[in-house]
Amino acid sequence: MAPADVLIVGAGQAGAQTALSLRLGGHAGSILMVGDEPDAPYERPPLSKDYLAGERDAARLYLRPAGFWAERNIALQTHAHVVSIDATAHTATLETGETIAYRALVWAAGGHPRPLPLPGATLAGVHMLRTRADADRLRAELADAIRVCVIGGGYIGLEAAAVLAKAGRPVTVLEVQDRVLARMSAEPISRHIEAQHRAHGVDVRTGVTITAVEGREGRVMGVALGDGTLVPADIVIAGIGLLPNQAVLTAAGAECGNGVLVDEFCRTSLPDIYAIGDCANHPNAYAGGMRVRLESVQNAIDQAKTVASVLLGTPQPYRALPWFWSNQYDLKLQTVGLNHGYDDTVLRGDPATGSFSLIYLRAGRVVALDTINALRDFNAGKKLVELGACPDRAALADLTVPLKSLAEPS
Repeated sequence: MAPADVLIVGAGQAGAQTALSLRLGGHAGSILMVGDEPDAPYERPPLSKDYLAGERDAARLYLRPAGFWAERNIALQTHAHVVSIDATAHTATLETGETIAYRALVWAAGGHPRPLPLPGATLAGVHMLRTRADADRLRAELADAIRVCVIGGGYIGLEAAAVLAKAGRPVTVLEVQDRVLARMSAEPISRHIEAQHRAHGVDVRTGVTITAVEGREGRVMGVALGDGTLVPADIVIAGIGLLPNQAVLTAAGAECGNGVLVDEFCRTSLPDIYAIGDCANHPNAYAGGMRVRLESVQNAIDQAKTVASVLLGTPQPYRALPWFWSNQYDLKLQTVGLNHGYDDTVLRGDPATGSFSLIYLRAGRVVALDTINALRDFNAGKKLVELGACPDRAALADLTVPLKSLAEPS
């Protein structure tokens, strides 16, 4: 195979943005983007929301129209799985045995769903939700199914539960921790989300022990709990987290942990190899001195822009403010910042109204906000977090005081 000036492994949001930013920045060398799926780059967030609901078709998932990549002289090879990298020789080998030489390699390979560590996890009717093919298989099986059990109370599981509950299906959500979204948000947010799901008929069970996925004749029939009960299910959706795709780089000698370790320019420990997106473990200015691995569109896009700046000879370190979102029913949950190590929270607004915010503080400084149907707070909160502002707690809680008026440097 012809050598590539820049080889991008992964044809998702991060990989696509890298290629686009390089061309927009004037990069004239060859760019090859390889992905192991059959599709051109597409959006993943809708898979658990409007695509699963049938409200968006496949054509509207694609990041760019057909022909876009070729028109910009960006080569795209689908069904291509990189199985090894020789960092010294600057070559990558595909599963087919083909070898690609590169000048720079951008590892944007994302991650894969954490498998269910349970007996019966491979039964027919047990689904993960990461790719369009996953969503298509789930949609096809839902046609002949009624009862759905979702294992995991994170974003993906709750979004899927909301879609299916709105469609009138009986849905049970099982979460081993004592509340949903326990890893992401504080209790007021979790309890509000739980209440909304229950109001829509979802059976939300927290603090459960799950012992097995039970089946009959090779197909799922329910989920067994530690107390001896069986949750009947024709479909099981497992959403218990994402594991970074790092094995190939680990084997190549890259420093890895929970993801591929990179610096502020997204450089790995291997020469001319970068890692970005869901699989990149990076130092983050908003994480209280910690390294983090972020699974978000924002992170994928901004890290891609950082790598492109380095390859274009105008290096700009990654300093982007993290933000996330989730849509469930008529709730728009938006988060800005990282609440790692928070030691105080301020509730702004009344959850009973359906619009409120939870502000996270660390040593008096605003480090993050969770907002529910509160766009103004979300927008103003960006500035508060960026500045590390130390507003008065009473002012933060007072709805008559606009948050933007508190965005003053300490």
